[in-house]
Amino acid sequence: MKLQKAFNATDFRKNGHHLIDTIADYLEDITKGKIPVMTWRSPDEALQDWDQYLTTNSSSEEFYKKIIQYSMHLHHPKYMGHQVAPPLPDTILSGLLVGALKNGSGLYEMSPLSAPMEKIVMNFFSKHIGYGYEASGFLTSGGTLANLTALLTARQVKGYGNIWNEGNPEGKQLAIMVSEEAHYCVDRAVRIMGLGDAGIIKIPTNNEFQADVSQLEKTYNNAITDGKIIFAIVGNACSTSVGAYDNLEAIGKFAQKHNLWFHADGAHGGAAIFSKKYKPLIKGIELADSIIIDGHKMMMTAGLITALIYKNGENSYRTFHQKAHYLWENSEEEWFNLTKRTFECTKFNSVLEVYSLIKNFGVDIFDEYITCTYDLAREFAKLLEANSNFEIAHQPESNILCFRILKNGKTPSEINELNAKIRKQLLHDGKFYIVQTMLNDSIYLRVTLMNYLTKIELLEELIEEIMTISKEFDF
Repeated sequence: MKLQKAFNATDFRKNGHHLIDTIADYLEDITKGKIPVMTWRSPDEALQDWDQYLTTNSSSEEFYKKIIQYSMHLHHPKYMGHQVAPPLPDTILSGLLVGALKNGSGLYEMSPLSAPMEKIVMNFFSKHIGYGYEASGFLTSGGTLANLTALLTARQVKGYGNIWNEGNPEGKQLAIMVSEEAHYCVDRAVRIMGLGDAGIIKIPTNNEFQADVSQLEKTYNNAITDGKIIFAIVGNACSTSVGAYDNLEAIGKFAQKHNLWFHADGAHGGAAIFSKKYKPLIKGIELADSIIIDGHKMMMTAGLITALIYKNGENSYRTFHQKAHYLWENSEEEWFNLTKRTFECTKFNSVLEVYSLIKNFGVDIFDEYITCTYDLAREFAKLLEANSNFEIAHQPESNILCFRILKNGKTPSEINELNAKIRKQLLHDGKFYIVQTMLNDSIYLRVTLMNYLTKIELLEELIEEIMTISKEFDF
């Protein structure tokens, strides 16, 4: 009887209305700053509370409100933490529909709408990148999996022999070149591929934390002298720590010269392809053999969505070569059976969110969002530079900015300790959510300005709050 009740449409309608009303009220309250960006509890406190709540009688409405209360609130104008955008209401509704239908999008027959929509969305990305008609790709679950998939393709296309079936060539050390500032998932992908520490060739960075393109030839030649076979190079668009864009044009030309696969990690900043003002930052990205762009970062999707786009779509079929007759009838290239090209078999139907945004708002909504958040980072940098108590680590290229407060007479380690304590206090107070990062052995406070409702006045307030807290830690 419980199973029958669980599927009851009347109860679902009632609870669904409650949930939509609760979310709508939340969005109204949070954007006005009526509730804190986070209600901090220690992990042990949270564990104990949710353990007790599991056996507590409560209505669905109460449950929804409790979930919201103890969540971190991306829609809050004072959320400036990690690279996760507040999802647009349109994508929240799309996600609800996806959850209800649960059509796995790996096979066309399991989801007749996903593959056509995904092909259209990939054409949308390709057009704004500057690729030709031969480009194609697919959506997958996050930048980590997308980067790994792209590098597996690179190894299969540029490596020695049929590596997917025969393994890495014995006695050959395959490797990739990547900036010192690359996301850790690139390093992780290389290790998953069995290439080890020796398979990662780090490109030194310049003073702006970009790959130093003047060092490309030297880095490459040193690796070749050491007996390594480089098959790919990765460019940041942009880096995670400071949001720096590598010189993609120079990297692309270098890759062509040495017959390397050029992969652009645009998980965060690749969406600049949609911004008329900031598209010059990714000049040369059209030279890349593969590109990833996260929807949940600078495209405001609710789900974990990453586009992996190949300049030559045929290469996407070369990543995996397997027979699975219970899934498909042949091993030929079929654009509509996406699981032939992806890790996922039960592939999440994430395309509806992106398709819906394009249909309802067009490219303008991405242009407006990227431009306003990138502009704000530049305004904030000017504000900090005008205050002698602060130091910025770099001139922002994206919506990421690293800075720290200074105190006369304090040692570098004391300055590090001070900034770390300030960041922790801000988090526990729930007034602002920012993070920290380590640059050249120094701790910097780091903001990623993801909310279009975050205005310069709030950043002025953040500066005042940091200065107030710093006085409490006068050591």
